[in-house]
Amino acid sequence: MTRPRIYIDGQEGTTGLRIRQMLEARQDLELLLIPPQERKNPQVRAEFLAEADLAILCLPDEAAAEALELASPSGARIIDTSTARRVHPDWVYGIPEVSPRQKEAIRQAPRVANCGCYPVSFILALRPLVRAGLIDRQAAYTINAVSGYSGGGRKMIEAYEQAPRPQRQADAALPFCLYGLDGAHKHLAEMHQFSLVAKQPLFVPSVAPTYCGMLVSMPLPASHFTRPGTTARQVWEVWEAYYRDCPFVCPVPPDQNTAHLRDGRILDLEGCNFTNRIELFAFGKPDQGLVLVGRLDNLGKGASGNAVQCLNLMLGFEETTGLIA
Repeated sequence: MTRPRIYIDGQEGTTGLRIRQMLEARQDLELLLIPPQERKNPQVRAEFLAEADLAILCLPDEAAAEALELASPSGARIIDTSTARRVHPDWVYGIPEVSPRQKEAIRQAPRVANCGCYPVSFILALRPLVRAGLIDRQAAYTINAVSGYSGGGRKMIEAYEQAPRPQRQADAALPFCLYGLDGAHKHLAEMHQFSLVAKQPLFVPSVAPTYCGMLVSMPLPASHFTRPGTTARQVWEVWEAYYRDCPFVCPVPPDQNTAHLRDGRILDLEGCNFTNRIELFAFGKPDQGLVLVGRLDNLGKGASGNAVQCLNLMLGFEETTGLIA
């Protein structure tokens, strides 16, 4: 049986390199590796795209658009990890767990737009609650999130890793910081569209001095719930039913929250690193409101791992192939 041929356009970048590491040991597909000295040569890239059955674009928005022009005569199926096409009507959005219909659409799609890292938690935490009528979709929602610095791409990685190190233990010298404070973060459009909330959320992203990992917290005041006294257990029950057939989404029962906390009170950033798992937590008391939290690897379920999951679906493999839950 002929193995599907996969080409990663941008195999040396942060997302592309992690995808390459996930795929290169697999025997059920053939990974086409462009020589490093040719990776910016349009003619050679077009030849690789023409040879591939499926291409993964791990490029900035403008470069990905150029790659699509190079790929257009080839007929290769595409997974695009850039931002520009995530809410485009001609592309299928690449979070399989959004719904069974979404997973089937990805299986059949010629073009899939891979998700952004921050939206995964917001969408997967809130969408089932909107669908169940448990929260008010007209309410104003807030997101506070922190990612490892690899989420900022090559320039941010270089900034963190090349700064002089102080005499302390850390992956990088630069401190924790906020960014995207102008309210124009590139992930907002997909957060809004696929979560099913009526208003674009207020989003405050931040970066920690560690390479990868992500925590996304969403405070929900009691007034956001349609049923007075809604408990964390009721939220978990909705998640548990919605994601019953989703191997990478792990809703944590509230009575088990403490087992995931360091010293019984601290939720660490790196608990899902190097997996394709996302953990969903609900904390708090009904009279005060709840805090929903998603924990994942920003390069796993937030980028490279999710792209490999989509690849598996598109090529007819088990969606868990080559991935760690």
